[in-house]
Amino acid sequence: MTEVPSYLSPTGQEIVFLLLGAVAVGSALLVVTTRQLVHAALWLVVCFGALAGGYLVLTAEFVAWVQVLIYVGAIVALLLFGIMLTRAPIGRTADLDSRNRPAAAVVAIATAAVLVTVVIDGFRTAYAPLEPGGGSAKELGSSIFRNWVLPFEALSVLLLAALVGAIVLSRTDIRGRD
Repeated sequence: MTEVPSYLSPTGQEIVFLLLGAVAVGSALLVVTTRQLVHAALWLVVCFGALAGGYLVLTAEFVAWVQVLIYVGAIVALLLFGIMLTRAPIGRTADLDSRNRPAAAVVAIATAAVLVTVVIDGFRTAYAPLEPGGGSAKELGSSIFRNWVLPFEALSVLLLAALVGAIVLSRTDIRGRD
């Protein structure tokens, strides 16, 4: 039986994973707290990049490259094009500013404290050694199309419905019947 390492003496991989996690959490906080919309999109790129790095540390190379190509490459580019092509106000507006910031901060801190406590208490003795090959395309594909085919297809139908709804909402030539 192999000895389970303590969380007080982390390995190099665990230190890199924790640093990438800290970068992801920090940039995610900057995404929601920055006042500039374009800066928020750029911080989102940093967050997605840190997540992809975390996937690489966990030896899930395929998932890491999908994260980079789809989220960093496509979603953020789409978001930036959407920001640039619309005439929405980019700065701060009075009608969107809420007076509930202190209450929201208290709820967010309490929720984070409960989640951290539950995760630490639940996984204190859990240890999974890093073994290469867990995130390969072959294993992910067989898992998705054998075990998770129904949720996968349900998600694709939901995304298709969202796409059709977005197209209908964006059309200006459709008038409501009065």
